Amino acid sequence: MSRFTYNDFKWLERCPTSPKQMQEGVAHLVFCSVNTKAKVETCNPETGEYRIVLHGTLDMENPNYGYGRGPAF
Repeated sequence: MSRFTYNDFKWLERCPTSPKQMQEGVAHLVFCSVNTKAKVETCNPETGEYRIVLHGTLDMENPNYGYGRGPAF
């Protein structure tokens, strides 16, 4: 399986996707990053709708970091 790259961000915005695929993609992104943080922007208890923003930096210097983990895009 490949490392998460800048080209894989297009996959995250593709709709629709299953929750399982989204979970695997985001987990792969986080695993291939050197730092990450998340911010909950909104959460509606009546509808269950939410918005979460992820912020991080991909590890571009260590080619083996994260290799072999996560989904193949």
